[in-house]
Order: sequence, then structure tokens, then C-alpha cells
Amino acid sequence: MSKDGTGPGAAEHRDAVPQWVLPLVVRVERATPPVRTDALEAAARAVLVFLSDPRAIGGEWADAVRAWQDGRIRKVVRRARGAGWHRAVALPGITVSQGTAEVRVFPPVPVDGWPEDLARLQVSGTELVDGSPLADPPPGTPVLWLNPDVEMTAGKAMAQVGHAAQLAWWQLSGQARADWRAREFDLAVRTATPSRWAALLTGDLPVVRDAGFTEISPGTCTAIADHPALRD
Repeated sequence: MSKDGTGPGAAEHRDAVPQWVLPLVVRVERATPPVRTDALEAAARAVLVFLSDPRAIGGEWADAVRAWQDGRIRKVVRRARGAGWHRAVALPGITVSQGTAEVRVFPPVPVDGWPEDLARLQVSGTELVDGSPLADPPPGTPVLWLNPDVEMTAGKAMAQVGHAAQLAWWQLSGQARADWRAREFDLAVRTATPSRWAALLTGDLPVVRDAGFTEISPGTCTAIADHPALRD
């Protein structure tokens, strides 16, 4: 099995080891919910900020990160508002803002070992919407493309673009990682047209194939990370 979890025996190994999950919490206040794409982009950036944080690389979160990445890179998105959000923010983690959205990412935990203040938050209820048509991303922006034929709640889609961002991070060179971090992980999330999706699938870009734990069938291709440095 290679460093990025591919190769012979990789799937069997990932399923056999203890499973951990990366918790993400999106702030959804009743009167001012975030727009959907802001939440998706915040989640993807939060994953990248977390992976590049010294605490995750060799500090106090490193053991948890290794345990998590040794299995399936599961991510679960919960929502919070009011006092629930403030309790979540009090726990160790990193908050990332993107437009109207705030997402906090926490160190990985065993799938059945969530902190109480996070476990009590709901997974459902992330039915966020975009209020207006989305502009095309600026040229050179890394884009996380969603499958146009797969319907997902915002929470599910946030996890999928987080996976896509992580797969891209693993494939980038050290210099490309440093450059992306210096740009504060600029990225866009868009739903591909059917023709673009078909073309992306024929390339050699990182593709997220869902494990099928929630909402969609196992093996479904949900997102593709199109980073310019991966096309060079």
C-alpha cells in the first residue's frame, strides 16, 4: 500500500483498522444561514488549513491524524447555532470563514468517540441554497467539481469537497502546497455540466468515490479536484 492509501490491499487495510472521523461544524443561524457554495468552499478550505497546520503535522494532533488517515478519510458535517456554536468554538479546532459561511474543523476522533458538545449537534438540517447564479471562477483557480447527476444535502456535499481537497493536497508537490497555502487555499466549488464531468472523468485528476455510508450508493463518483498544478 502506498503513502496515499492506494495500491494492493489498500481497501482491505482501510476497512480493517479502527475508524476515525474528521468532525466539521457549520454555523447555521436561524435568521442568517450561509449560502450553500460559501459553506462548501469553507469546508474544503478548512480541511486544507487543518492538514497544513503544525499541530496536525507533528504536534498534539498528529497521532489522531495518522490514525484517521490510516483508515477511510471519513468526514462528518454537523450544524450548530447560538449556544451550540459557541460550545463548539470553545473546543480545540480551527474556524475558517468564506463569504457568509463559518466552518470549524476539529482534530479527528474515533467514530464512536465524539466529544459530547459535538455529538449533540445535528447532522440533518443543512439544506442550504445559493441565492443567485454563480460566476465562473477566475482563471487559474483550483476548482472542486461536483457530479451533476448526484443530489446531495449541503452537509454531504461539504464532506465530498473536503475529500476532494484532501486528495489534491496529497498529490501536490511540496512547492505547490506551499504556493497554495500562501494564497490562503483559494478555490472554488462548482457543479460540472454533464459534458465537463464526462471529460474530467477521462483525465488523471483526483476523483472522490463515496463509501456509501450515507445518502448515495457505494462507489459513486461525487467530486473531482481540478488543481492547475496537477495538470502541469
